[in-house]
Amino acid sequence: MQVILGVVFHFIGGFASGSFYIPYKKVKGWAWESFWIVGGIFSWLIVPPIAAWITIPHFADIIKATDGQILLLTYFFGLLWGIGGLTYGLGVRYLGVSLGSTIILGLCAVFGSIIPSVYYNFYPKVGKDTFSMMLHNPWGQWVLAGIVVCVIGIIICGRAGTLKEADLAKGRADVADNKDYRFGLGIFVAIVSGVLSACFNFGIEAGKSMADTANEVWKAAHPGGGNFLYQNNVTYVVILWGGLSTNFVWCMILNARNKTFGNYTDKQKPLLKNYLFSALAGTTWFLQFFFYGMGESKMGNGASSWILHMAFIILIANAWGLLLNEWKGVGKKARYTVIAGIATIIVSVLIVGYGNSLK
Repeated sequence: MQVILGVVFHFIGGFASGSFYIPYKKVKGWAWESFWIVGGIFSWLIVPPIAAWITIPHFADIIKATDGQILLLTYFFGLLWGIGGLTYGLGVRYLGVSLGSTIILGLCAVFGSIIPSVYYNFYPKVGKDTFSMMLHNPWGQWVLAGIVVCVIGIIICGRAGTLKEADLAKGRADVADNKDYRFGLGIFVAIVSGVLSACFNFGIEAGKSMADTANEVWKAAHPGGGNFLYQNNVTYVVILWGGLSTNFVWCMILNARNKTFGNYTDKQKPLLKNYLFSALAGTTWFLQFFFYGMGESKMGNGASSWILHMAFIILIANAWGLLLNEWKGVGKKARYTVIAGIATIIVSVLIVGYGNSLK
């Protein structure tokens, strides 16, 4: 039952993340950097402490009592993740919601699920799965097999991207629907984003002592109540400070370079609508990790939780890509290839889920 609840929570989080960019498409007359940072302020500055305040009494006291080195390391991983999050937006812009999310989050799933277990192989910690444990136990072997299948799915989807680009070059696809599509630049940005986005999982690991404190307080007040569903909300506050720092600096640079500071006050644009849709996008984005924390509390942190979360995001993003006609007019071979990639990723989710159930 715990595993089933964990999968459900990860699916809800994946739906939120795979859908968050959709409200941005309703923003009119603003440059990318303008709506991205407005949404980001909600994602990284406003909503996280509100969520922590609602779910964790005295969360600020937990942060104040945490060792400075832990806070710094958690913030540092947030900075790196912020670069990944920043380039995620660009990757989706140049590759589309479907293909961009698939490649970025697929890479993020692989790095985020494997590297922590490799780290704990050299620096063991009680309750943490090591890479050796995964190699020598049936449940771990199934999880690793699922990761390999996920990589195969990513490669197939990447192939679909090259076929789509060829169709665009031949004029077979509707250029108006794909005006920002740039496969070469997009794939480079996607790789950078996929690797650095995995740092969010490292940040969760680095700030685990804060979540543990919240969990201990909860258990003391609710004996026999199991793990605290919202324990990670306090850790998110610190990680997202790092993400905000990176994105704010870059967006301000772009505002200055592109002379787009006027976006925020230009009454010729639908300001209220733009702010509301940006806020909705930012809030929806944060909900992914709100539910990720709930799923992790049921399944445990590690390869299983991370890859399930990322795989669900990939599936939802691809569903949106199809609904938004991002593959409209593209040849059958490209469409069948991306469907095969999505199906492969679904299989990887099932394999990882089975491995986790054996554990």
